[in-house]
Amino acid sequence: MTDIRTLPLDSAQPKLPDPAFAPVTPSLDSLTGLLDREGCVRAVEELMRHVRDPKHPVAVFWLNIDRFKQINDSLGHLAGDSVLAELANRLALASGNQGRLARMGGDEFVLVVDNCDRATAEHIARDLLATMSHSLDVGNMRLYPSVSIGIALSLAQENARELLERADTTQLEAKRYGGAQFRFAGEDLQPGRLGKLLAREELEVEEALHVALENGGLTLNYQPILRVADNSLEAIEALMRCNCEGTMIPPGRFIPVAEKTGLIVRLGEWTLLTGARFVAHMLETGRRVKLAVNVSRAQLTAPKFTQALYAALACSNCPPELLELEITESLFMDNSDIVQRNIHAALDAGFPLAIDDFGTGYSCLASLKDLPAKKLKLDRAFIVDLPHNSRSFAIARAIVHLALDLDMTVVAEGVETAEQYQILEEMGATAIQGYYLARPMAENSLDDWLAQRGAAQ
Repeated sequence: MTDIRTLPLDSAQPKLPDPAFAPVTPSLDSLTGLLDREGCVRAVEELMRHVRDPKHPVAVFWLNIDRFKQINDSLGHLAGDSVLAELANRLALASGNQGRLARMGGDEFVLVVDNCDRATAEHIARDLLATMSHSLDVGNMRLYPSVSIGIALSLAQENARELLERADTTQLEAKRYGGAQFRFAGEDLQPGRLGKLLAREELEVEEALHVALENGGLTLNYQPILRVADNSLEAIEALMRCNCEGTMIPPGRFIPVAEKTGLIVRLGEWTLLTGARFVAHMLETGRRVKLAVNVSRAQLTAPKFTQALYAALACSNCPPELLELEITESLFMDNSDIVQRNIHAALDAGFPLAIDDFGTGYSCLASLKDLPAKKLKLDRAFIVDLPHNSRSFAIARAIVHLALDLDMTVVAEGVETAEQYQILEEMGATAIQGYYLARPMAENSLDDWLAQRGAAQ
């Protein structure tokens, strides 16, 4: 596929596709020279006849120009036709004879590409959005067009008109949510169990979360955090994993769905209880370790958050000082009564607090001195570019020194290289967390890791 971001943009007449590229007797649109609606249907039928492997389907991209009616109403139909011709030209250049193009009428176009999987279709769609959004001069006025794109991948037993209809319907969905974007057919929003509107893939994840909660598919992995001064154990962070009937669902997929649906509260309560039992088990084996668990906004705004904390302690006999609650800086700065009441209830119960992902929120540094936390976790966004990015270096160093001056423990997250470790050590970071030292691991693997450390010391 030609990289359409490198193609020249001009207002020349459209470069019409080779007629041999269309069906034998092509039916063409008079303004653009592209296939018309009926010619498009025949082209899709032809390509679909040659699909042998469902992994290599025909992809239909249905494009609609956003706010085109305003162009016609403001500048007149002749100007509108010139805009359509220029955008058709861009599509022709962008396709690079890799697909078949059609004007479906009005301000709607279709690009049909065979042997196109989802990843390829997404790449094409992103390039189309970029190319079609370049400024366009019409007379003495400069326009900034955008398009909404619906994408449908052919299914077995589906005919051409059904495939085109799915792409058209999906384009309307993209436009409904603001335009200048693409959506895949099948991602239309539907109500989930808890009433929230979710895309089809998100509905599947929501269902998997319910199954995992009911059938024991949730587990915790544990990532050690080590002190820089003596390489001793500062704490261990608990990280949730979801296995639904043998399929692992990554946190990047299930956490956003849990937050949308409110399931994050149940997941958070499960994590608190499981984490507290882990700490109690460690104590039984003679290891006194502090476990850090993440607390979400939904948990802190839940009226029963305090009861969940006490229930975790009561069911596990875990000392509260060994269960550290990681809360984002924006939550610390939330002045709502329920959030502040829950934060102070946690403090009164003896739970230590840590500011998580520091540096990515919107709080004022002047307020840092008033936050009731003794630990600050420097977000990995400032670590990933070290030591080569001078701006990241300057920000990280300033945050570390400020926190140390406030007598806080500073943990650098996401450390993956020896260079990053060394520069953070020189800055004065208290502790390090990241793949360079240890990856998240299951509880039995952590037992082995701790045993090996004990034998080595």
